[in-house]
Amino acid sequence: MPKKRSGGGLSATQQAAKFLGVSVLSGAVLAGIALPAVGALGLAAKGSVESFDELPLSLKTPPLSQRTTILDAGGGKIATVYSRDRTVVDLKDIAPHLQKAIVAIEDSRFYEHGAVDLKGVLRAMNRNAQSGGVSEGASTLTQQYVKNVFVEEAGDDPTKVAQATQQTIGRKIRELKFAIQVEEELGKKKILENYLNITYFGQQAYGVEAAAQRYFSKPAKDLNLQESALIAGLVQSPSRYDPVNDETEAIKRRNIVLARMAQVGDISQEEAVEASKTPLGLKVSKPKNGCITAVDGAGFFCDYVRQVFLTDPAFGKTPEARAKVWNHGGLTIRTTLDSQAQKSLQESVKNHVNKSDEVATAASVIQPGTGKILAMGQSRPYGFGKNETQINLSVDQGMGGGAGYQPGSTFKPIVAAAALEGGMPATKTYASPYQMDYPAPVQACEGKIWNEPGVPVENENETEVGPYDMKEATAKSVNTYYIEMISEIGICPVTELSKKMGIGRADGNKMEQAPSIALGTQEASPLTMANGYATFASRGMYCTPVAIESISRRVGEKSKSLPVPKSTCSRAMSEKTADTINTLLRGVVEDGTGTEAGLGSRPSAGKTGTTDFRYAAWFVGYTPNLAGAVWVGDPEHKRQMVDISIGGTWHSKVFGGQVPGPIWRDMMSGALNGKEAPEFSLVNIPDRKKPDEDKGRGRGRGNDGDRDDNRDDGRNDDAGGFIGGLVGGGNGGNGGTGTDGGTGTNGGAEPDPTISIPEGFFQGPGNGPGGRR
Repeated sequence: MPKKRSGGGLSATQQAAKFLGVSVLSGAVLAGIALPAVGALGLAAKGSVESFDELPLSLKTPPLSQRTTILDAGGGKIATVYSRDRTVVDLKDIAPHLQKAIVAIEDSRFYEHGAVDLKGVLRAMNRNAQSGGVSEGASTLTQQYVKNVFVEEAGDDPTKVAQATQQTIGRKIRELKFAIQVEEELGKKKILENYLNITYFGQQAYGVEAAAQRYFSKPAKDLNLQESALIAGLVQSPSRYDPVNDETEAIKRRNIVLARMAQVGDISQEEAVEASKTPLGLKVSKPKNGCITAVDGAGFFCDYVRQVFLTDPAFGKTPEARAKVWNHGGLTIRTTLDSQAQKSLQESVKNHVNKSDEVATAASVIQPGTGKILAMGQSRPYGFGKNETQINLSVDQGMGGGAGYQPGSTFKPIVAAAALEGGMPATKTYASPYQMDYPAPVQACEGKIWNEPGVPVENENETEVGPYDMKEATAKSVNTYYIEMISEIGICPVTELSKKMGIGRADGNKMEQAPSIALGTQEASPLTMANGYATFASRGMYCTPVAIESISRRVGEKSKSLPVPKSTCSRAMSEKTADTINTLLRGVVEDGTGTEAGLGSRPSAGKTGTTDFRYAAWFVGYTPNLAGAVWVGDPEHKRQMVDISIGGTWHSKVFGGQVPGPIWRDMMSGALNGKEAPEFSLVNIPDRKKPDEDKGRGRGRGNDGDRDDNRDDGRNDDAGGFIGGLVGGGNGGNGGTGTDGGTGTNGGAEPDPTISIPEGFFQGPGNGPGGRR
């Protein structure tokens, strides 16, 4: 017997049923007559019911969110990312059994009624009135499709999703009007196709194609009868009937669908019984979403591509607009990643550094003259588990990286280039004593002066006593030479040139205006250093780094291209300056402390750097057609690389040429395999004429130095930061026999960076107080 309210008469639910039933029967809704806001019935909050005629005439259907596929330069898939795992397919690519199963279980009169099923409404109203609640719905497939459009438009905003699904008269009226419009404009087959592509089927699968792949690892067109029935049954409650987590409930629901298909004549009773006896036959494919699924260790490059998209105005005027496009997906992004270079990088990293080591390594490879990022990777994989991270150690903080790492002596070539650009000859000589105070005052930018007298700096070894010219001082990475150089030319030319070369602090702050910048105290990222050195390789042309070649976006059944930012190239220095730097750095890998980084007969150049107390070690190098940077260290800047095992090899002290150097060598060798080997354009830099008293004295190699002709092959590496070296440096070993036959002296002790700098002399947020702590 119908329930009544305490004051007598029908309940609110029954009154609503009666009202809507009469309205439908009288044709009021279909005729577009305004429905009153019956607040007295308690059916909706005040203001939630609009006049039927006041609703928009057209349903604006947003593009369905789909997978985005990220490809390498050759078209190979790197990863698939999505906000919602969906692949839109045509109706012809959906198994007929599945089409029939959905219609049978959700709206068996779909092809017979219009936007509103009058019989269904009356039946539901009657049963709901009898129960005093809502025990049966009457929404047609068309109405369900409209509701799903509202949900899709809400995206991932929980408030908007709640509004799109709230049980109110206002929402139902909106559904009814838009359902009428959709029926008139699309027709039954297109509505069914859209419904099957938009609906959620559980396990992160949106649309039948994703559902078929998730549960049975096959396309929707290949589903058989029982598989189709299972997927169709999920629509009502994807979580309750989830076959992965509750096989019993899933089988019950599948069999209900099969029985219904037989009842409406889609299949025979025998077919239904036979299919209901079969096991579920699941072949589950786990969701493969995000950069964590990237191949060849390219997860961090994948994440860098995402960061580029979300930050570049080329893809939308506001962050919100860019995020909306990214989340909707449907993009095919072809990137600059070179599969050969990426595989080589990752293999080299894996061979030299373990993911469980106390320290990590990160590397990047750039194509000079184009700015294309060809490879990016690190020893700690992309992920959330032990010894994994989502911090991209190769890039700046604003692009998903950390605060960077002091580049040490790898910054010295920038100082030399600034001096050369200002007219200084490559034969310039300075006194370069073993120890001295920073000259003061020193000219900085914007008319400012650095003036802190009494701050000491010294070379790595006491034997490193000048005078030195640029060639020898660069070979040996003589600190006092470079401090005298920056004191003469000023700080501003150095910071201005570094800016032209794209070299800046990883944390986004401005370069500190202190002469210690010459010794690599300002934190940078491997990608920044690789691209900066690419400027030398391209004879002075700097190109902004790029990761995206092209983007196409699927909208409906069509694809359109999106504009992508291109690399912009500008001259950072003259060809002569770049050629001079290439000459200074070329020989180091051939006959210096960076010999372990050498590429054999292929021309190459580079520079090592090891920061004070060995918190970081670098090798940055290049050929005329490829540039790369390798950093090794503790991302948290706590573990000194002394008495440490890296990649299963024990090191009493880590040097730039000893650990990063071989990583760079193997990485670049594989990346360049089969590629041309062009020569550098070199310049003649005369050797400094030395006084007669130098005769007979063996000239050993100091830290980071190239080897003189008159000495033995005693070697070691640099001690970067303030000390770090060229591609080479370290023990001078015993001096060779002098020109007059005299016995040579020891060329230099093993580097041990222990320079003490007064507190507050410079700052280096992110990795401690500065380049040498």
